[in-house]
Amino acid sequence: MSGIVAARYAATSGGFAWLTERVRPGHYAALRPQIGREIRWSLWSALIYGVPAGVIAWGWQEHGWTRIYTDWSTLPLWYLPVSVLAYLFAHDTWFYWTHRLMHRPRWFRIAHAVHHDSRPPTAWAAMSFHPIEALTGAVVIPALVFLIPIHVAMLGCVLAIMTVMGVTNHMGWEMFPQRFVHSKFGDWVITASHHQRHHERYRCNYGLYFRFWDRLCGTDRGLGAF
Repeated sequence: MSGIVAARYAATSGGFAWLTERVRPGHYAALRPQIGREIRWSLWSALIYGVPAGVIAWGWQEHGWTRIYTDWSTLPLWYLPVSVLAYLFAHDTWFYWTHRLMHRPRWFRIAHAVHHDSRPPTAWAAMSFHPIEALTGAVVIPALVFLIPIHVAMLGCVLAIMTVMGVTNHMGWEMFPQRFVHSKFGDWVITASHHQRHHERYRCNYGLYFRFWDRLCGTDRGLGAF
């Protein structure tokens, strides 16, 4: 599972890094040493993420431990998108509060400074975490599969959204058109423009998928500039 997580990281981050070179030639040219650090930390994170994922996959297949199901008729079809949203909201909630914790001086110095060493972040920085921070991210989805029923295909959608948004929010440029970023829907969804402000100011914009918690807690500072 660690190998699968690492391969997923390499394919997604590598793909968007390639896209960056096509769309913005030379954008990462001066960041080669930083990218090397991002990849090394990310591979350690992949190793950590893979352990609980592997245990859960084994427990599901061999012992039926989880609430993952494969039969489309197990629950109503309308529940499929609801389960995806429930997972994303729960993950976003966990991420927001653990991310705020990581910005406390002690935890920032011990762990989160690794991630913010990416200045500016690149497509390779999405999993560039200290092992302590990687542990906080590695447990949330494995925990949710014990609590919230989800079809295995919808779980794949959750993992795909998590991976793509993690990478695209760190690319250092906005891939979505401005009419989407500034739309009513875009006002509640985090894109690279929103996360860029976090890397500029540190003490704001802590969310992963949605701006709900940032707005509710007064930590939303709008969009950043590239």
